[in-house]
Amino acid sequence: MIMVKEFKHVDYLWEEEKASELQGDEIALFLYRSNILGADLRITNYGGGNTSCKTMEKDPLTGVDVEVMWVKGSGGDIGTLTRQGIAGLYADRLRALKNVYRGLAYEDEIVPLYYHCLYDLDSRAPSIDTALHGLLPFKHIDHLHPDALISVAAAKDSQAITQEIWGDKMGWIPWQRPGFDLGIQLEKCLNENPGIRGIVLGGHGLFTWGDTSYECYMNSLEVIEMASDYIAEREGKNGPVFGGQKVESLPKEGRLSQAAAIAPILRGLCSSHQRMIGHFTDDERVLQFINSNDLSRLAPLGTSCPDHFLRTKIQPLVLQIDAGEDLSDTENVLTTLRPAFEQYRKEYAEYYETCKRDNSPAMRDPNPVVILYPGVGMFTFAKNKQTARVASEFYINAINVMRGAEAITEYTALPRQEAFDIEYWLLEEAKLQRMPKEKPLSRKVALVTGAGGGIGKAIADKLAEQGANVVLTDISEERLEAANASFGRDVSIYSLCDVADFSSVEGAYQAACLAFGGVDIIVHSAGLAISKPLTETEDKDWEILQNVLVKGQFYMAKEGVKILRKQGLGGDLIHIASKNGLVAGKNNVGYGTAKAAQQHMTRLLAAELGSEKIRVNTVNPDGVVIGSKIWEGGWAEGRAKAYGITVEELPAFYAKRNLMNEIILPSDIANAVFALTAILDKTTGNMINVDGGMATAFAR
Repeated sequence: MIMVKEFKHVDYLWEEEKASELQGDEIALFLYRSNILGADLRITNYGGGNTSCKTMEKDPLTGVDVEVMWVKGSGGDIGTLTRQGIAGLYADRLRALKNVYRGLAYEDEIVPLYYHCLYDLDSRAPSIDTALHGLLPFKHIDHLHPDALISVAAAKDSQAITQEIWGDKMGWIPWQRPGFDLGIQLEKCLNENPGIRGIVLGGHGLFTWGDTSYECYMNSLEVIEMASDYIAEREGKNGPVFGGQKVESLPKEGRLSQAAAIAPILRGLCSSHQRMIGHFTDDERVLQFINSNDLSRLAPLGTSCPDHFLRTKIQPLVLQIDAGEDLSDTENVLTTLRPAFEQYRKEYAEYYETCKRDNSPAMRDPNPVVILYPGVGMFTFAKNKQTARVASEFYINAINVMRGAEAITEYTALPRQEAFDIEYWLLEEAKLQRMPKEKPLSRKVALVTGAGGGIGKAIADKLAEQGANVVLTDISEERLEAANASFGRDVSIYSLCDVADFSSVEGAYQAACLAFGGVDIIVHSAGLAISKPLTETEDKDWEILQNVLVKGQFYMAKEGVKILRKQGLGGDLIHIASKNGLVAGKNNVGYGTAKAAQQHMTRLLAAELGSEKIRVNTVNPDGVVIGSKIWEGGWAEGRAKAYGITVEELPAFYAKRNLMNEIILPSDIANAVFALTAILDKTTGNMINVDGGMATAFAR
């Protein structure tokens, strides 16, 4: 009977009932172990570390039993690892690579040879760490990046500290870039220290092992727990953490307000080379670090673990502005911030020029990934939301490492040349080049009103499908929750919003800025329809149509343009109006007038904003009966009555009356919005009719 152990610093997640269902399948148990290790970000972060197991399999050609190593493949994540994400290699062939290895200067020659070692032809591409597992004899191996272990690995006198914590039960090897030679060093360390339970990699992480998946799991947890206990006993004994507090945080509400106000400005500055998506956190661990006396000493040192700085750049940018700074004057704020960004780019270029090799890839975007705002929080900017969020998580790990190393002795970072050789490693560059081509709307953020269903939801679906992050707004939280649930993580957020209430509109934009750093595409799709003759149209009918359709469009544009101007990246305003704004029909005075007002507002705004590369266009649907929210109320009955038909006859009626005899769907409207945002990039002040062809609605 396996007894559940109690841990203070890591999560024990092994479920015996679940594991027992996998008994006899070592690969399944290895994947299970990997997933639960990856579920605890204190143990390893997204994409960090790797795990393996070795099994006996039948050679498909000889029928002879052979040892096969199964290991996480290149670019995977142990927390979400599946059978498709691992590589299966002949263990004896991996060991035989020692016969052809020519030394450190020829490290990269080995990587293509891993393909000659493949047992499983459906394998994921083997990673650079393959040899680190292959040259050790154990059946189950974990290579992890726990905060506590990296604190030990990155502390001054790391080898002596390793000895103090674990005695002769742990090996230690100095920093070395991952590769075949590091595998040889691991093998050598084990041979010189038989009986050890693991090895600390200086400045890098941890290797642990076991005869079974469970023994390996427990060994990893226990080693991490011992390091964590050691740090906890010492934290604060040599003075306050990070030298004590220097800056006081704003209250929570103030932090969020200030972050939302500055995020679009930072996003614009970070997007000088290519557009970026943002992430913000005011996590307590972040605030402790950025508000401390030691921030100015530790932040420039950069991170230690390669997995950290590959995602965060070598060091952050620290903003030299007060937490309570008045951010209402964008030009004034930019005057303060621009020199800091210019200096960061200059220093990054100098780092590149100083450290580059003859065959180094071209310098990448020199803008910061991590931006620290004392008293407020941390921003991260990257090509998409997931990458920005993961960069944030990694920098929190780096903060934990600095705190732990400082508690032990003193934090030490990698030398700049070593860091550069990892960041601009040709194998890393090759991995970047293999990444899928970005989608047309990647790196853009779209805010869609009325996105709880119908046309608005179809628009959000289309924009997200084409790479955009989407902010869903609606007056119905139930609708919004259901709509938001249809998207994957890091794609969407929702904000309850009454477009006729300016404070509600401000709240939606604030949510967009906090979640993604700003907004690029604003689609006003919120609407309703009331069909009544003139004398039956009441004041309340007129007012709600004007409020939602016209005033709502005005509010969305007014507040949205403020953000677009802060970013300085241009943008799109798209208004979903109607054929009814162009064509005079009976029993339609309130709705038709409001739609005409929307269309003319588009022209007015296009004329005003064009010089700023802010494009304003209209999409005019007609006859969108199937899937449209406005037909759920009395509008369908009103239009059916006006045309002398039944509600059930409406779809066919509308299809027959257009030139193409087509039924118009919400997805057709979404396609028009996509065209305006991704294809028709020199179109403004225009209208696209999506109605199957209505001659009476031809604009010209």
